[in-house]
Amino acid sequence: MASNKDSFGRTLFVVVGLCFICSVFVSTAAVLLRPIQIENKLLDKQKYILEAAGLTADSEAPLTKAQVLETYDKYVVAKLVDLKTGDWVEGDADLFDADKVSRDLAISFKPENDVASVKRVANTAVVYIVNDDQGQLKTLILPIKGYGLWSTMYAFLAIEPDMNTIQSLVYYAFTGSGETPGLGGEVQNPIWMAKWQGKKLYDAQGNLAIKVTKNPVVAASVHGVDALSGATLTGNGVQNSLDFWLGEEGFAHFIEKFRNGGLS
Repeated sequence: MASNKDSFGRTLFVVVGLCFICSVFVSTAAVLLRPIQIENKLLDKQKYILEAAGLTADSEAPLTKAQVLETYDKYVVAKLVDLKTGDWVEGDADLFDADKVSRDLAISFKPENDVASVKRVANTAVVYIVNDDQGQLKTLILPIKGYGLWSTMYAFLAIEPDMNTIQSLVYYAFTGSGETPGLGGEVQNPIWMAKWQGKKLYDAQGNLAIKVTKNPVVAASVHGVDALSGATLTGNGVQNSLDFWLGEEGFAHFIEKFRNGGLS
């Protein structure tokens, strides 16, 4: 009869063996699936870019993968911009991961006025240029992010060529569990999203004037958007995101240079 020691040793050997085999399978699957995960993540982002650009509005059903790729390739060009100078820079903009780059201290910076709680920002950012069927500029889309109540909220801000009129603000991703459903989660409600269309970012003096507000008079103005009921902190997060990314440490230099014809 086998001793208890021998029995325990065999059991331990089997357990360790199974753990090793499982780890090999999991690691192999992760490596093999990684390209597919990257492709799906990129496809999902492209769908939201098309939504922000108004290129899915006439579609009665969700676009297929082939339709997304075809529409994106036809109308959208992604380019990298240096946030400090506002100039274009070389690089693969479609695969640029701002969050990953921001973790590299050599090519990112810590904002002095971090109202959006972004912590660190990559020196470069992506701008999506959307053209019409005649190849003329229709929309510029700026990716922005900022902390709400529970999560970091990621959005695409679509602006008309005057660099002042908002076409849309589309929230597409949240960290963790996201904002509270029915409250802060309403940033993705089409009714609230529609309130942004046609609003102006800047006043006549060129100052950033867009406000998320509970004041009905201001909300009805060209610079105001009605705040989310019962979601003050999420609304503040939206405002802070706009203030930061349209400010000096965000896209301000690019916007000024583009508006004045300094970019081609």
